[in-house]
Amino acid sequence: MNETLPKAQFLQKSKLKLIDCDIHPRLRSIADLKPYLSTRWWDTIQTYGLRKRHGFVKGHPYPKSQPGDGARRDSWPENGDPSGSSLPLMQQQHLDYYGVDIGVMNPLWPGSGDQNADLSAALASAHNDWQLDLWHAKEPRLRPSIVVPYENIEASVAEIHKRAPNKSFCQVFLLSRTNEALGRKKYWPIYEAAVQYNLPIGIHVFGFSGVPISSSGWPSFYIEEMAEHGTACSALVTSMIMEGLFERFPTLKIVMIEAGFGWIPSLGWRLDKSWKNMRGEVPHLKRAPSEYLKDHIYVTTQPIEEPEKPEHLIDLIDWIGWDKVMFASDYAHWDFDDPIFSVPPNWSEERRRKIYSENAMSVFRF
Repeated sequence: MNETLPKAQFLQKSKLKLIDCDIHPRLRSIADLKPYLSTRWWDTIQTYGLRKRHGFVKGHPYPKSQPGDGARRDSWPENGDPSGSSLPLMQQQHLDYYGVDIGVMNPLWPGSGDQNADLSAALASAHNDWQLDLWHAKEPRLRPSIVVPYENIEASVAEIHKRAPNKSFCQVFLLSRTNEALGRKKYWPIYEAAVQYNLPIGIHVFGFSGVPISSSGWPSFYIEEMAEHGTACSALVTSMIMEGLFERFPTLKIVMIEAGFGWIPSLGWRLDKSWKNMRGEVPHLKRAPSEYLKDHIYVTTQPIEEPEKPEHLIDLIDWIGWDKVMFASDYAHWDFDDPIFSVPPNWSEERRRKIYSENAMSVFRF
């Protein structure tokens, strides 16, 4: 690669647009939400603090060697604010540097996981105002997600109805760790509201369920936590299929964010095998489980699997579908993926164009 040529020009020269499906804006502090919270809720936060639904877990979900919840070390503003909290730095370091046409904002904290369900609803709504005022209004390339307090179903539906008429919002945003499996009918009003506005459901890994990601208790090591995202996401997608979610909402799109995707074909094969023998238990399913997977589940590239034989990655995407994979950088986290290198340059321009922009344009209505 010619290092003297700005990276944005490489995409421009190849006539490829770039849509980043996973950018993490960050609060400088909880005080950023004060203008959007009632006196009651601000006083509650100041007096009692936040009570994440996380019980046994203490500390951050990232290694201590990566400060600021997994931040890139070069993404900290000079004034000492948290990584990802500075729009000018994000523009300089990412949006302008790579020529990002559109970036989807996925705020991870603290809008959805407080023990107090009403406070969680207030925080989610405040987070949505914050995205609009502090980010999108100043940088239209950054598109907000509708953060919902997904354990408070009524409030989640109300928030979708409040925000969805504003076409700047591009998805309904959940986290993968929920109190119950995400296919359960208690969550269906959220999906129904999303479908009403033709919005996809974005599900980012992590969350505040209060239960371990493993089916056998709390992991001992951070590396377990990361590897088990695949099994956790397999469980929530299986729940959606088996509960009949996609039969009820045939146009619903689910975007799995930062979940990898190597687990998807094997899940489809195993589900199909079991379904052939036990389909009488789920008569509401009209098709093989793998067909629902292929029709409704979209994935992002970060973290992309890196098999020893590159052709295995092609086989993997062949099964999932080249129209189901979308680029994501995970800016400003330490495992950020460079847009130039994360999609192999020897893939056809048609495939790269789909991943870099066309698939996202279709899913998010850009």
